[in-house]
Amino acid sequence: MRLRRLIFLLFIVTILVIPAFSAEGEDTGFNFAMDLEIGAESITEAGTPVSYQMLTINPDFSFGKFGIGLDLTFHYRFDDGNGNFDFREQDWTTSSNRSFWDIYLPIFRYIRYGHKGDSLFGKIGSIDDGTLGNGFIMGNYSNTNFLPEKRIVGMALDLDGKLFNFPYLGIETFTGNLAKMDVFGTRLYVRPLTSLELPIIKDLQIGTTAAFDRDPNALYDFTLNDGITTYSPDTVSIYGVDFKQPIVANNVISLALFGDIAFQPASDAKTTTSSGELLGVGGKLFSFINYGLNALFLGDNFMPFYFDSVYDLYREAKYEVYNGSSKIAGYNGWMTNLGFSFLDGMFEFNTTVDGAFKRTSGEPTTYPHLRSVLVVGEGLIPGFFFDASWDKRYIENLDDLIDPDNAVIGANINYKTGPAVITLGYNLRYVPETGGWDTTSKLSTSISLY
Repeated sequence: MRLRRLIFLLFIVTILVIPAFSAEGEDTGFNFAMDLEIGAESITEAGTPVSYQMLTINPDFSFGKFGIGLDLTFHYRFDDGNGNFDFREQDWTTSSNRSFWDIYLPIFRYIRYGHKGDSLFGKIGSIDDGTLGNGFIMGNYSNTNFLPEKRIVGMALDLDGKLFNFPYLGIETFTGNLAKMDVFGTRLYVRPLTSLELPIIKDLQIGTTAAFDRDPNALYDFTLNDGITTYSPDTVSIYGVDFKQPIVANNVISLALFGDIAFQPASDAKTTTSSGELLGVGGKLFSFINYGLNALFLGDNFMPFYFDSVYDLYREAKYEVYNGSSKIAGYNGWMTNLGFSFLDGMFEFNTTVDGAFKRTSGEPTTYPHLRSVLVVGEGLIPGFFFDASWDKRYIENLDDLIDPDNAVIGANINYKTGPAVITLGYNLRYVPETGGWDTTSKLSTSISLY
């Protein structure tokens, strides 16, 4: 009860106090904005979607490269089926599966400083692009797969020695869930030839990465073949070395050569260490087209991009391969990505496709995997802006491309009139453990108060 009162107090402080500081701090670069959102949202409870009314206040303020965004959301129903007002206390109540940090860390939508690639970059909150190095071990990891039912707060922190005029080394760190500290990793890299001041090779970067999942079943129970008996998996650990060599960098074209070799250690069920290699090129054209082409050389039971954008949905299936209880054959393959961004990011499209050079019947991991994201920002189409994503695995033929099996689909459509924005949100997630789909939707109206 006291914690709930503190949340309401934070509401009041946010609404009444912060705008005053914002007005006084305009000359110093301090900016403040806040949205009030009212709507309806479906939340899955005990396997059944339940509709709630929703009230959200999203204060957002920044100073230079530093910014903080909060998310204070309450779900309620005027009639719980028995004629009673129902406040969803599960949002703010601890349990055996939800600690204090699981509940109250998500109040922070994000805390950030700078951007990925800056000499100093930090972000706490919802993250959908967690990447270490070239991404062969951890690439575009996302902790947002369970929104809106569950907001998970992660952290990324990168520090480059260039910040201190010591460009010889740097470090990247990431954790997907600060409350549980299950998925985390780090990459340490050096630029050994910087002091030579020779063109091109002075920027050579050599790194080593280690990534772990200390508690693979932290988000849902793993079960044996009977589908009933649960078990506790061991820690997942993956490590490797990599390099990145910029070749060309100007306003017309940038091009870099990069490569990785990674290892997934032996376990009780898997008697040998699995390994894989990547060699690729990538960069930008005319500052608005990004491209990449990679060759993959994968050993038996090695899974590239282990911690990827949908890892949290496929933890159990990946773990069965990792520990050797499920076998996959090695193969040589490819991965390509192409995207573009126009009008200062108001229109963006990115797509990545990977697969084996030769598909093997009965080995779905050799089938192509596609991920595409489309963003149409505010201002391009009068009144409307939206984003959509499509992540589809195991594409055996053209019909599979549009089949929602093994797919994660998301879309948010917004209509703005004056200070108000009407949003229709939709997410369809394939759940590999049950072979079914988990659907959530949201219809809301938000108003910019400041």
